[in-house]
Amino acid sequence: MVQAKTELFDSKLRDKANLFKALSHPARLQILQFLSHSKKCITGDISEDLPLGRTTVNQHLKELKDIGLIQGHIEGVKTKYCLNPEKINELKSLITEFIEDLKLNNYKCS
Repeated sequence: MVQAKTELFDSKLRDKANLFKALSHPARLQILQFLSHSKKCITGDISEDLPLGRTTVNQHLKELKDIGLIQGHIEGVKTKYCLNPEKINELKSLITEFIEDLKLNNYKCS
């Protein structure tokens, strides 16, 4: 069986990469900011508040939901979207841990 190149790396590093990948598009960053600034769950079409079409926004919402950064709950014919505070806090910790692990003390590039 052929092993995927990502499988050659430690599972914690792969988990970080998957979370960081979810942040790799400005639309997804804007969706996270929009939900955060709304300070509540949003029901309905949030594409009205973003410079993208509904289909594109829905694709980005799916990416964020699949990785767990947002939650979507169906209410009637609409979906209610909110941040997943637990996963957002995990992301914050992972980013902090990763950056702090990049030891720059006495680092020189010559």
